[in-house]
Amino acid sequence: MINASISQRELEVLNLIAFEYTAKEIADQLYISINTVKTHKRHLQEKLHVRNVAGLVRRGFELGFLDA
Repeated sequence: MINASISQRELEVLNLIAFEYTAKEIADQLYISINTVKTHKRHLQEKLHVRNVAGLVRRGFELGFLDA
């Protein structure tokens, strides 16, 4: 079962990941630390039951969190 309850910040991180931003670029864009970006990414992977960034983006589209 997928816990599709993701926070607004996680959604922002997911969107930037989909646009190929690096962890450092995401951190700079959102004014957070790189470790916080990594934490959001890990939480997203756990909540969406995926193993990597490609899975995050795929699942983001499947669930309607990302638009083409």
